[in-house]
Amino acid sequence: MRTLKKYPNRRLYDTFLSCYVTMDDVRHLVLSQERFRIIDSKSGEELTRSILLQIILEQENQVGEHILTNNVLQHLVRFHHSSKQKYIAHFLEQSISFFLNQKAQINSAIDTTPVDMTQKMTERKN
Repeated sequence: MRTLKKYPNRRLYDTFLSCYVTMDDVRHLVLSQERFRIIDSKSGEELTRSILLQIILEQENQVGEHILTNNVLQHLVRFHHSSKQKYIAHFLEQSISFFLNQKAQINSAIDTTPVDMTQKMTERKN
């Protein structure tokens, strides 16, 4: 797992590559599904969640359509003051996993040519 250190000057240092990185570099780590953690250089405090939230906030401010609409954010605030908070986190994780699985299946079906589809149907009949 890669470790990034956040310094007081707000810069992030990648200990694996031995160089400073930007928030966009961190976003690319996420997109490439690389495992990493971000810690405060002095205290050793785990900062990964707060940095990921900053990336989400930046993305939300850049795009025209938002994933985290005002209604979604208001619901999340309410859930934080609920006894069901841990269930909501689990539900959201499971929902996103389900969505990604469905998306992969749809993409696979779209990438299938008519010849491939005919061949698969023939194989099923046999």
